[in-house]
Amino acid sequence: MTELGELKALVRRGPDPEATERQHAKGKLTARERIELLLDKGSFTEIEALRRHRATGFGLEAKRPHTDGVVTGWGTVEGRTVFVYAHDFRIFGGALGEAHAEKIHKTMDMALAAGAPLVSLNDGAGARIQEGVSALAGYGGIFRRNTRASGVIPQISVMLGPCAGGAAYSPALTDFVFAVRDISQMFITGPDVVQAVTGEQVSQNGLGGADVHGGVSGVAHFVYDDEQSCLAEVRYLLCLLPANNRELAPATHSEDPADRSGDALLDLVPADANRSYDIRAVIEELVDDGDLMEVHAAWAPNIVCALARLDGQTVGVVANQPRAMAGVLDIKASEKAARFVQFCDSFNIPLVTLVDVPGFLPGVDQEHEGIIRRGAKLLYAYCNATVPRISVVLRKAYGGAYIVMDSRSIGADIALAWPGNEIAVMGAEGAANVVFRREIAAAEDSDAMRARKIEEYRSELVHPYYAAERGLVDDVIDPRDTRAALIRSLAMLRTKDADLPRRKHGNPPQ
Repeated sequence: MTELGELKALVRRGPDPEATERQHAKGKLTARERIELLLDKGSFTEIEALRRHRATGFGLEAKRPHTDGVVTGWGTVEGRTVFVYAHDFRIFGGALGEAHAEKIHKTMDMALAAGAPLVSLNDGAGARIQEGVSALAGYGGIFRRNTRASGVIPQISVMLGPCAGGAAYSPALTDFVFAVRDISQMFITGPDVVQAVTGEQVSQNGLGGADVHGGVSGVAHFVYDDEQSCLAEVRYLLCLLPANNRELAPATHSEDPADRSGDALLDLVPADANRSYDIRAVIEELVDDGDLMEVHAAWAPNIVCALARLDGQTVGVVANQPRAMAGVLDIKASEKAARFVQFCDSFNIPLVTLVDVPGFLPGVDQEHEGIIRRGAKLLYAYCNATVPRISVVLRKAYGGAYIVMDSRSIGADIALAWPGNEIAVMGAEGAANVVFRREIAAAEDSDAMRARKIEEYRSELVHPYYAAERGLVDDVIDPRDTRAALIRSLAMLRTKDADLPRRKHGNPPQ
């Protein structure tokens, strides 16, 4: 027993005090320190702590540290089981070898069998070159398990160091990627290779740092300044999510009254459809205690995707952002929202869509880069979603973008609108110029004729009750009653039962 106690104490301390100091000198925590921050205090149960590799050659047989550079096991977050694996950069630079990979495989298999979320704390140097193809095969096993678990259990990747080459594909296969400024880097080929092949000079952070992936590539969903705040937000995200696709997200008791009037909404959203505003302020006014967790906040800012609670129940919110590009839908916004809708549908999270969209972004670049097929991803995601779906038109909803933003015609369970809504093929000004172009051109005073025809079109087809009269909107509501209307509708839809046609899987647009 004494020998066992000494051995386990050695494993917990790590291989070398100087290696720990070097890790701290970089502004980074050790693998075990990170796990302690992530999980409830004292809840971590480690598995295969005494595992050692069996590889030989290149001096490996003389260096066989316990854990083989990855700490694996399970614990709890707010009392709910969560599985975790964390690369230990102090051992082989966190590089993945055969034993290292088998520990991760086992943890992933246990998480899937138990129906519990999986969190990976990534801080590794890629495949262990000395072990050759065995290390590469280890990554293949991880990718296969990532894919099998997709839509079954939540998978969260936390980038806390380098992640290069094929290793970067595992985080890309998971549901959410967290990154920390100055210590997280992800790229398929590093700066040296880029310079050798293309002649471009770039730093590691400039090529694949946290802000690059948070705001340019869209690979990272959340970006933070330090590990402590990052891991605290991972804990918060886990509290919003169900353990698996057979459960509902945990409900909480909300002190925020369900029938609270949203008086501030009358001032937050200008009546003039051409004036911008921040849709985040609208969402904060609607959800419990104004608390929301925005996904991809810096990428495709013309649409907002967020997790929040309404009367204690987790919901996914998708909303056009008039403050950025007038809230139009473009390629990035469509792909961002489509992935979020698919995630919410996978894990039984109801969807609330706030619509204020002037259309799809026109332009040669958008057309040539595939706005048709890539914009269709959002349409496919909504049409395929079986969770409760509620849409609210706040102001304008024009053309195909109105249809795509979870309109009644593609399956929204409840469609609401504010009294200033303009649901139409296009704005009255543009429509009048097309429909009445001959009358306007022939008129002695073309400006006066144009103004008359704009008003005529607006009064006939763009008035706030046109869609309601045709059953495309269930009700036109006072904006101040929006929170109460959403909560009542979600309560009614909680037992919604909808089945898709039997099939192996769909073939969404790519």
